[in-house]
Amino acid sequence: MNSGLSRSKIGSMIVIPVLAIAGAVSVTATTGPAYADSVAAAPVEDEGADCPVTLPGSLPANSKLPDPFKKLDGTRISAKSDWRCRRAEIKKLAERYVYGEKPRKPATVTGTVSRTGVTVNVTDNGRSASFSARVELPSGSGPFPAVVVVGGFGADTATIKASGAAVINYDPLAVGREGTPRNNKQGAFYSVYGSSSSTGLLVAWAWGASRIIDVIEKSGGGILKAEAIGVTGCSRYGKGAMAIGAFDQRIALTMPIESGSAGAPIFRGIPGESGAQPLSSAYGEQPWLGDAFGSFTGNPAALPVDTHQTVAMVAPRGLFIMENPHIDWLAARSGSVAALGGAEVYKALGAGDNITYWSDIQDGSHCAARPEWRTPLQQNIQKHLLKTSSAPGVFRISGKKAGNLATWRDWQTPNLSGGPADPLPPTPNGCIGTGTGTGPTPTCTAG
Repeated sequence: MNSGLSRSKIGSMIVIPVLAIAGAVSVTATTGPAYADSVAAAPVEDEGADCPVTLPGSLPANSKLPDPFKKLDGTRISAKSDWRCRRAEIKKLAERYVYGEKPRKPATVTGTVSRTGVTVNVTDNGRSASFSARVELPSGSGPFPAVVVVGGFGADTATIKASGAAVINYDPLAVGREGTPRNNKQGAFYSVYGSSSSTGLLVAWAWGASRIIDVIEKSGGGILKAEAIGVTGCSRYGKGAMAIGAFDQRIALTMPIESGSAGAPIFRGIPGESGAQPLSSAYGEQPWLGDAFGSFTGNPAALPVDTHQTVAMVAPRGLFIMENPHIDWLAARSGSVAALGGAEVYKALGAGDNITYWSDIQDGSHCAARPEWRTPLQQNIQKHLLKTSSAPGVFRISGKKAGNLATWRDWQTPNLSGGPADPLPPTPNGCIGTGTGTGPTPTCTAG
């Protein structure tokens, strides 16, 4: 079965009430006064590029999720300012063992931005490649924030444009083609970095999206705002959206949908989740993941990193994860654990209201435009791209696929010094809702 299914063959305190509604866990996180950097995209692709990182020489197995707050030297971070270089460590681990390396910005990036498209021309290492993306503008004169829609389908584009954001239809297959062997990868990325590159398609796609942002930055901002860019995608393109947002800190809002194995769901949880796409299948179906991941498909406990840390790489920027609990193949239970684990980093940074997770949906069709997601989609665009809202993040976890973070971690979230919203109380680990009607039911106790 294809992991993309039909289309893949296509204040000073965080208050978190947990309420079971119609079989779902509903968590609303609010922080009072906003953390200064909590809704701002970074001015550069990688703020931690200057952080020294030495990867470990051995990889001891650990069935629990790695501690996102523990540095490679064994000490734990103690201040919010420490996160910049801790994130750099996670990024290097993720590149080395999961995705493959994302090269630095190429020597030359040129292109154009018009009201109908973006063109990109890249030269690096003496090799060149070009690709383009189609632009759809909302009503108004602009300049506009924009959402990169990977593969042309992700979050509802009508809602995106009605909210006041442009749509950039990005064809990732022009940058990293599917249907190729690992030793002969094709597309603009591999034209520059070699067809035998060990970097998987997801990071190749992320590299291409970053080059689109480079061109927008140089365009003068008359049409599109480089500081207000989001990304979305569904199914295999949801995997891509997750990687794009994680690896480029200029992305203000990341919105993966039904991303499945190799997307949001924790690798450690997938083997034990009934019906989920096996890691070996996700690795072998397409060269989405880096070549090095092949050594871990049968033993994810040996990985020094997991996807809750991919989620954390997005922090403190906007993140809206949408999942489908009705299709086992998509591993939504493991996805909820990744979101809950990554949310601990958001909370520690004082940005707990910048992450939303929603799997409580009625329509089980793959990649459907769902009414349950319309309002949080609008709110996230208004908050993180338009800066006209301060709506808090919400966790609505379906009782069909609710994970329990407590069973996956042996670490606790520190009170990081520096900045507002400090100290911080603990966050519930998540639980399975027991509601059966249409109204509120008694509070669900977190496990």
